[in-house]
Formats: sequence, structure tokens, C-alpha cells
Amino acid sequence: MDPLSWLRRGRDRRGRRPAEGAGQSSTPDPAVPAPVSVDRIRAFCEARDYTYFTDSEGDVGGIWRGRLFFFFLLGDDQEVLQVRGHWNREFAIERLPEVLELCNAWHTEKIWPVGYARVRDNGRVTVTAEVTADVSCGATDAQLELLLQCGLGTGTVFFDHLDEMYPDPAGRAP
Repeated sequence: MDPLSWLRRGRDRRGRRPAEGAGQSSTPDPAVPAPVSVDRIRAFCEARDYTYFTDSEGDVGGIWRGRLFFFFLLGDDQEVLQVRGHWNREFAIERLPEVLELCNAWHTEKIWPVGYARVRDNGRVTVTAEVTADVSCGATDAQLELLLQCGLGTGTVFFDHLDEMYPDPAGRAP
């Protein structure tokens, strides 16, 4: 089989998709890349019984292991998928240098997620984890699942590392 036949399938020689229903089955082939959409992200969550919400801007989010995660489709054509998680605690501004050092140390050993610190308007420091992927050519169901699970899983591991480095004193018995 031609290794690029899956790419050519469903497009004419000029790269246009055929008219609706022209030679296509009514059920999409999960092995063929399809555009990534909010509906596909919701279907991913529903298939795993994940509790999720859709915010006022149409972005899907949820709480995983006590941390808030969002699934964003970015770019003019929603060609970039980003899984962004927020650690469930904040740092005092005086700890910013050590938090930045911790993020940089993480990046020397790990590819994902990108972890960074931000100073909020109230002077508190928040930590965010992101996994970003180009999905301009679409994604198969398996590829989409891998990207979303990678974002959730590696973000959770990063936040668990923060929890180990900075244990929550209220979580311990007196």
C-alpha cells in the first residue's frame, strides 16, 4: 500500500475535498485524520466518563486530580491543540526565583509539559503546564487521544512534582 494513500484519500488533485456524500461512507474512518474540534474533545471526555464543562468562550475544561485543565483550539483555523493545566496552589512573590529554577530544571530532563510561572495582578505566583501540538492536518482518534492524555498525564506528573517539593501543610495531620 502507498504510505501516503491515507493523505490522498478524500481529496482531489487540487487538495479539495469532494462534495458531501460523493464517494464517502456516512461513518468516518477512525484511522483517517479528521479535523480536531471541540465536539471531538467532548467525545473524548464522554468516552472516558470524565466530568467536564464548556466555558463561555466554548473551551472545554475539567478538574483532574484537583487541578484545572483546559483543552484549547488556537490559531486562525484552530490548527493548534493545547492542553493547559493550572496548579491548584499559589506561591508568594518572594519564591518566584526558586519556582523559575524548578521549572528550568524540569525542562532539562523532560520534554513535556512546558511548565512556567506567572505573576498575577495580586502579586501571587501561579504555575501552569502546557502541551501544544499542530493539528492542522487533523488527527486520527488514536492520535487525538494520545495528545489529550499526554497533556493531562504529563501536566499531572509536573504538578505532583510541585506537590513533593512544596507539600501542602493543611494536608498533613497536626
